[in-house]
Amino acid sequence: MPEQRRYQETHPWLNFVLDLGRLGHRTWLLLGEADSKCQHLAGAPLTPDVAAEMHAVYLSKGIHGTTSIEGNTLSESEVRQRIDGALPLPRSREYLGSEIDAVLALCNELAKDVEDGRTPGLSVDRIKEFNRRLLEGQPEKPDVVPGQTRTHSVTVGISSYRGAPAEDCDFLLVKMVDWLNGMQAPVDQPELRFPLAVLKAVMAHLYIAWIHPFGDGNGRTARLIEFQLMIEAGSPTPAAHLLSNHYNRTREAYLVELDRTSRVAGFPVEGFIQYALQGFVDELREQIGVVRAHQKDVMWQKIVHDSYRDEDTPAKRRQRHLVLDMPPGAVVTRAKLREVSTRVAGEYAGSGSKTVTRDINELLSRKLLVRTGNGFMANRAVVDAFLPLTLRREA
Repeated sequence: MPEQRRYQETHPWLNFVLDLGRLGHRTWLLLGEADSKCQHLAGAPLTPDVAAEMHAVYLSKGIHGTTSIEGNTLSESEVRQRIDGALPLPRSREYLGSEIDAVLALCNELAKDVEDGRTPGLSVDRIKEFNRRLLEGQPEKPDVVPGQTRTHSVTVGISSYRGAPAEDCDFLLVKMVDWLNGMQAPVDQPELRFPLAVLKAVMAHLYIAWIHPFGDGNGRTARLIEFQLMIEAGSPTPAAHLLSNHYNRTREAYLVELDRTSRVAGFPVEGFIQYALQGFVDELREQIGVVRAHQKDVMWQKIVHDSYRDEDTPAKRRQRHLVLDMPPGAVVTRAKLREVSTRVAGEYAGSGSKTVTRDINELLSRKLLVRTGNGFMANRAVVDAFLPLTLRREA
């Protein structure tokens, strides 16, 4: 008979079982959508500048979410400045910046490992190394040794949740790592690889929260494990930060759902999983919206330039600039047309109303401009080739 451990009496929810049959249809729909949207993001063509900006924005959001929920008081804009190397802090607050630096370095190293084909997988040593580096340079707390499991009892959360018995923490970490590494999609069902990876990331976060193996930094450590599991499964790096951002943006709901998993009869992890997935998908939809807006802008510019191919007179350039510089979706009155941008204003300097009229008529004839009751709009709707008719009416 295996030795009975104390956690089995005090923490029966630490059973290392995920019954996929208990996941509802909504959860499976969310997993499918998450998979589809991550594939969409991975294959999205973007200009280098926009791709770099998206990486920077969501890296900032993810790191801010990872640290803010643990008490780091730097704002999202300050985190972005720190990542860009433009936020020196006074000595009294430097530890806040050091925490950002540590998360950034670990995220970059994990991404580089995957990019270079090194996927070491999850291990107890790696988890402890995450914790050690996350706590380096942070204010020292009694009985906390960075990278080592705790030797004392802890209570956390909205209901003073008590972590697993200290004497079982190392054992539980080993058991968690073995369980997660063994959670693989069948060879003949590769379509389950990504959905299972997302579930593993969520469950890893949940089990670190349940076990609470370290004296400090458990949440940050859990979110780094999530990030590693996501990018190793093929998630685009901007998407791999979204769970952290979701937990931070919905902090109260996060704590409530987390608390329910160990206090409600039957230990319903399904609720926490659905909460995490709904937020993940919502954030993915936002990312897809950013990508789509950029792609529509690029396509609109191409349509305008193609319309004026081999026509490069001052008048044609002015017309092209006018319609390109009009704010997307905005109605511009005739009186304000020549003021849509500095370059357009300069090109119209010294011209009369007849010039504006000729340009309007030319752009209308090319279907690059549309007339509305109050003025004119750039006809950007021409790029919506496959927009459903119901949405086209509303656009």
